[in-house]
Amino acid sequence: MARSPLTLAASVTSALPRVAVVGVGELTEGAAGRFDAAVADLDDGRRVVVRVANSAEAAEELTAQVRVLRALSAGVRGVLPFRAPEVLGEAGLAGSRVVVSDLLPGYRVEAAHVPPGRGVATSLGAAIADVHGLPVSVVRDAGLPARTPAQVRDEAERMLDRAEATGLLPFALLRRWSTALAADELWRFEAAVTLGGVEPTAFLLEDVDDVPTVTSLLDWHGLSVGDPAADLRWLASAPGAAEDVYAGYLGRAHRAPDARLRDRARLYAELEFAKWLVHGQAAGSESVVSDAVALLESLAEGVGETPLVSSDAVDVDDALARVGRMSDATGEIVDTSMQTDTYDPSMLSMFAQDTADSDIDPAAQPTQPLELSLFSSDEAAPDPAARTSAAAADEADRDDSPAGPAHEQERDDAARNALRRWRTAE
Repeated sequence: MARSPLTLAASVTSALPRVAVVGVGELTEGAAGRFDAAVADLDDGRRVVVRVANSAEAAEELTAQVRVLRALSAGVRGVLPFRAPEVLGEAGLAGSRVVVSDLLPGYRVEAAHVPPGRGVATSLGAAIADVHGLPVSVVRDAGLPARTPAQVRDEAERMLDRAEATGLLPFALLRRWSTALAADELWRFEAAVTLGGVEPTAFLLEDVDDVPTVTSLLDWHGLSVGDPAADLRWLASAPGAAEDVYAGYLGRAHRAPDARLRDRARLYAELEFAKWLVHGQAAGSESVVSDAVALLESLAEGVGETPLVSSDAVDVDDALARVGRMSDATGEIVDTSMQTDTYDPSMLSMFAQDTADSDIDPAAQPTQPLELSLFSSDEAAPDPAARTSAAAADEADRDDSPAGPAHEQERDDAARNALRRWRTAE
């Protein structure tokens, strides 16, 4: 039974003994009933959020959230261009944990409603990149999860094995995902601080100079070191805004380009269907299993025989253009696997519908339909060495190019050095 705002407000005085509550109101967070929450006005002028979990799983999430927020030092908070909540106090309520934090202003946008163009999409991408740019010591010092790329891959393989063991997984998806998991190039990525599979509703936006801008990040419970692609899997539900989110992300990133970022993000998005199936079977819920099977069949029909791992990679021209502003990625790398333990059947249904609605026949097309390649481009990437050699030859043939062996040697050395740095970062 949901706790009333008045009941929650009464616990504020236990968490914050030296204040009085002068007003209280409801707070709807769209958390599918996992939390009871309310807004309380204090006599010192502050507005706070009081929250209590409604299940053991939600209680674990709330505990993790408090742990991470307390681990975010003033220095870390100062580096981020947006705010994180501050835990003001805790109390008990009928055997449950009550957490009081400051109320941050702003509005949220769901994945399906993220508009393309400058604003929400680009700001969300930039904010995710800001988190990925934090030093991994933030996670290590707090004792939070960290795994290697091999462990990320192994975890995905175990999930596929569990889904296959149900006997309900369409063969087309089993083959599609198995092929992706077997592709070594897909798993060569640089680990980063991630939010463990963040959703766009975790961010609060405000209009700054009439442009929607991320000003706060609310959900920190999944903070870990792992695959940056996990925090972009939600773009499968926002196909119209995907390009602009990626543009905002790449524009703010301080890391070497990841040639397979989109492919892994797409894989994680699709594996959510498998997780929903496994979750339903483990819980003994026939309705969840039936729903998951319908979603999986719809997805299988939508993707057809299209391979998940694209044949393209980050263009060498793009890599060489960015390599000058990339940070050194040769230090010790610690990674973590995806931390996606939240199931939202409505979002999964939307993703499946978007995929199944494609009216393009994959067999009649030489490349992937747009709806099936949200995380990759359609052009095959030429061989990097061939691209570099061709560019050098073209430059040498131009009449207005500077002449002389010294200049040619300097140019060739620069190209080789840039390409070597790109391959090392990759």
